[in-house]
Amino acid sequence: MGRVLDAVPTILLILTLVFVALRLLPGDPARVALGDYATQEQLALFRQQMGLDLPLWQQYFVFLWDMVRFDFGRSLTSQTLVSELIGRNLPYTIELTLSAVALGVLAGIPMGVLAAVKRRKLADSGVRVFSLVGYAIPDFYLGAVLLIVFSLNLGWFPINGAGTDLLSRLHHLVLPAVTLACIKAAFVARLTRTSLLEVLGKDYVRTARAKGAREPRAIYRHGLRNAMMPIATGIGLSLLATLSGSVAIELVFNRPGIGEMLISAIARRDYPVIQGGVAVFAFLVLLVNLLVDLAYVVIDPRVRVSR
Repeated sequence: MGRVLDAVPTILLILTLVFVALRLLPGDPARVALGDYATQEQLALFRQQMGLDLPLWQQYFVFLWDMVRFDFGRSLTSQTLVSELIGRNLPYTIELTLSAVALGVLAGIPMGVLAAVKRRKLADSGVRVFSLVGYAIPDFYLGAVLLIVFSLNLGWFPINGAGTDLLSRLHHLVLPAVTLACIKAAFVARLTRTSLLEVLGKDYVRTARAKGAREPRAIYRHGLRNAMMPIATGIGLSLLATLSGSVAIELVFNRPGIGEMLISAIARRDYPVIQGGVAVFAFLVLLVNLLVDLAYVVIDPRVRVSR
């Protein structure tokens, strides 16, 4: 409960910055919604209906009250409920994020363990090169390369969209998820290697080996288990980075999602959609932080006592 209360000022600051930034953007949302041929009477009526004619301070408090009630209003351009738009697009972003992070963790942790165990050998050098390339290459560039090679040239995967039934959705998900997973695997592999190398030099690992513990047991039970705290933190950060990185990937692969929805809304100056989308992102960040805290307790029950 304390963690949730600590996050309230952060969410309030984020929402305030979004509100201010939107009002500083050039362009009239009423004009964008109604078009260039709308009359002044139509524009005035639209602003009145949408509350855009109120003083800024009054708009701000109305906005905060709506956020507290999870009432995101209606889109200025389509008049669709923002909650409906979010409910329609959010599952695509979540499935992409979770798939990418899961693939990145499943590939990154074994690579990091291999690099730590085979330190200064060929395997270690290979993992370090992979991590370096993964850090350096932008996700949208890697996505474009994979799209050209495997979709346009080879025709193995769809060029755009997200599919309808389960199999088609998985088929559409492969390339975007692999794109983000490569970046995440590079990060997790390097973090695992660093954390495990530090733990393997501890006295209790050397003692376990001296007592005759087999090498896999010494590595995984005594080493990796005690190195999981920083790795769990890294996975949480990776999950947050993937949420934000999914915006570019959704655009590259022309997938529906919260990111694609926000970019379109920004172009149309659609205040309610932008505010609702950012609020959802803020709540997702809070949720991920809570899950990381729970992971700490599972990995090391002593954390419960120390916090």
